[in-house]
Amino acid sequence: MQKKIRVMIIDDSALFRSFLIQNINADPRFEIIGYAVNAFDAKNKIPLLKPDAVTLDIEMPGMSGLDFLKEFLPTYPIPVILVSSLNMKVFDALAVGAVDFVRKPDIENHILKEAFVATLLTKLVIASKSQVRVPSAGFGGGISTSSIPAPSQAWNRTAPVRTLVPPKSTTAINEKIIAIGASTGGTEAILDVMRQFPAKMPGIVITQHMPAGFTGMYAERLNRLCKMEVREAKNGDKVQPGLALLAPGGLQMRLVRMGSGYAVQCLPGEKVSGHAPSVDALFDSVANLVRDKAIGVLLTGMGADGAAGLLRMRKNGAYTIGQDKESCVVYGMPMEAYKIGAVCMQASLSSIPQIVLSRI
Repeated sequence: MQKKIRVMIIDDSALFRSFLIQNINADPRFEIIGYAVNAFDAKNKIPLLKPDAVTLDIEMPGMSGLDFLKEFLPTYPIPVILVSSLNMKVFDALAVGAVDFVRKPDIENHILKEAFVATLLTKLVIASKSQVRVPSAGFGGGISTSSIPAPSQAWNRTAPVRTLVPPKSTTAINEKIIAIGASTGGTEAILDVMRQFPAKMPGIVITQHMPAGFTGMYAERLNRLCKMEVREAKNGDKVQPGLALLAPGGLQMRLVRMGSGYAVQCLPGEKVSGHAPSVDALFDSVANLVRDKAIGVLLTGMGADGAAGLLRMRKNGAYTIGQDKESCVVYGMPMEAYKIGAVCMQASLSSIPQIVLSRI
């Protein structure tokens, strides 16, 4: 019999705790081993209960979920799934080591409630197998670190951002398109890559698995922290040098021809490879249109979305890069791409920006 995933709930709402406990316990893969009513309660209970994964509310009285993560994760790197309302603090929490997030539902809405539970359970499974990354270099505390490698410089938030030399060829900048895809762990991985790029870069198109609402806030965060301009894409936006376009949550983003250049098409549609937006949908369109002028980058994430699309890009002459296992939060999507021969080069997160620039 497969061992159950031991989960702990941290939430100050008795009603929502009860909802989570009931729905997670109803799935035979999980066992709720305890709950905490606030961050102080959690700090005392986690070392004793040793859960495989934790759900965490960000907005709590006393110590917030964000402050809890900053203080607790460096010494006790436990996989955390955030359960949050539409809030910019989600990205701050991901930056300090949370694995992923799920948007808090209206528990009176049965359709939203069921979708939330299904998503949360999937992400708890992923979290229980993920590699926790924290800003500081020191690990320790009450959990075995044998399966948690020391973070590389790429994941050390105190590491300086390198200034890479921009490409000299204006022709290359105008002709090239860079396509990036990611899922679990991708919000910080994309930032680690993008913030190394100079402002003078070819147009970039990005798909990160993320629900509607959050993609706009995430694009704002990238735009604030990166030298390039970053925007949440809108249907018909032109792809141009110095601009990165992020696929909007809930829509499929594909590259299309616009005169002598390219634009993005962002429309509702069926899920592709289980996702909307889908990395495969984006990569397929880049493979068909840009061919050998494209560079594809597939980063951390669970599942296989992007692997088949990256292979089509490579077959059509694109240069393709997959993130290596050691620097991934979840070595799923890049692993599947590597296994089917879609990756020209497998590299650490800290190496990818320089590799991309060397290909322009």
